Amino acid sequence: MCGRFALLTNAQALIQRFGIEEVIKRPEPRYNIAPTQNVAVVVQRETRQLTEMRWGLIPFWAKDVSIGNRMINARAETVAEKRAFRSAFKNRRCLILADGFYEWQKVGKVKIPIHIRLKSQEPFAFAGLYEYWKTKSGKLLESCIIVTTTANELISSIHNRMPVILSPENENTWLKPKNQDVPELLSSLVQYNSNKMEGFEVSEFVNSPKNQGPLCIKPVDSSILAFQEELSATSGSG
Repeated sequence: MCGRFALLTNAQALIQRFGIEEVIKRPEPRYNIAPTQNVAVVVQRETRQLTEMRWGLIPFWAKDVSIGNRMINARAETVAEKRAFRSAFKNRRCLILADGFYEWQKVGKVKIPIHIRLKSQEPFAFAGLYEYWKTKSGKLLESCIIVTTTANELISSIHNRMPVILSPENENTWLKPKNQDVPELLSSLVQYNSNKMEGFEVSEFVNSPKNQGPLCIKPVDSSILAFQEELSATSGSG
């Protein structure tokens, strides 16, 4: 599951990290990105482009955009088969850029927001798919979806699913438009190494997608290590 994320890395660093050749839309730093909003995306066309798309996939056959409001995640286990995704899986794959994401850990009746990122604090790419949908005026709307997989050891104490974070070596494989090798593509949709990730509790300020700013990612406990140990203990006891 991935329902909220952040991208704070400046555009020039993203251009260098992901080998961007053409900038269609330069992203602004955002702490609290939510479904139906535009997100920073890398696609391979004539050139490798940095652009933006609406988060929430709208299949070409949809009657209106509302279907995209709930199509924010696609399961890796079925993404190559489901009607809504199989064409995009073969022909329209993308990287959705982030440097952290949020999950809500249920403790009793309370849901605690957790910010999850790489220990290196570097940006990364979610495995994404995109589609074109024609509006009544004839304009093409581009929308995208994040692929998810089973949670790794870190995330499993919070949620049973996690977004697919592509390893740098799999990014090129995923982006190649002419690559329709289903087994090879599916082999990229795996859990990210939990030893390279960290998570920590943040303020309920992030609960509202209207809220932005550093408070969204500020640890409630100043010691990230202490929270990591707590997560590990919870995971081990289960």
